[in-house]
Amino acid sequence: MKLKVYKSLWGMTGSLEEQFARIAGSGYDGIESAAAEIPDEKKFRDLLQFHGLDYIPLIYTEGKNHLENFRHLVGLAANYRPEKIVAHAGRDLWSFEEQIKFFDGALQVEKEFGIPIAHETHRRRPLYSPMNTLTILHRLPELKINADLSHWCCVTESMLEDHAESIKLAASRAIHIHCRVGYENGPQVPDPGAPEWASHLAKFEEWWKLIIADHQKRGERELTITPEYGPPSYMQTIPFENKPVADLWEICSWSAERFRTLVPFLNS
Repeated sequence: MKLKVYKSLWGMTGSLEEQFARIAGSGYDGIESAAAEIPDEKKFRDLLQFHGLDYIPLIYTEGKNHLENFRHLVGLAANYRPEKIVAHAGRDLWSFEEQIKFFDGALQVEKEFGIPIAHETHRRRPLYSPMNTLTILHRLPELKINADLSHWCCVTESMLEDHAESIKLAASRAIHIHCRVGYENGPQVPDPGAPEWASHLAKFEEWWKLIIADHQKRGERELTITPEYGPPSYMQTIPFENKPVADLWEICSWSAERFRTLVPFLNS
């Protein structure tokens, strides 16, 4: 099974040409970014081809009709012929039946376009918590997820000690990972390589290994990840100076290398 590591454009600076060159030069396999925010589709495509990078589009539904918006955004993302799409779709404030109705429709859209869609375990969305996700995944056996378990930690104010069943089921449905380490009070530790966060890193690696094992069990050809850490104010800042407490690029690079060495057999 091959490991493919994507770099998010979130928080990057400089021209698009400079961003692509830096990402490709650092050994990443592809780019992850919002499909609707690409200003020049031709330039984006040309840069992907020139640097030999793959692309995972992100989509974010909003408005009064999330399913209609979802269909439109999947159509935009499909123009890039991606192997998969990551979706922030639906709302947490809906009733359970409204959430199920939306995901039923989303699964139909997925079938129409023929592209696997990973629904993110993200705050503000229906999969915001391990409890709600467990119920939804039991109800919809075809629904796939992007595992960003950092959100579950801050939603439950825990390291998910009481949610083993949710984690196990989520691992079996994950087709992509946002390998960001969170903690009980937030979705992003200041620096996952710092010794004071070693126990949190170890816990997340336990969960990622469950996803790896399930990929192998399913006979998947590849595992895709994005070390998706965010810039200020997602990243903590020094009071009164408003300076980030760590270097975003270095954190993402460290996380990518850490995952690569976590299970070396993945690249065989």
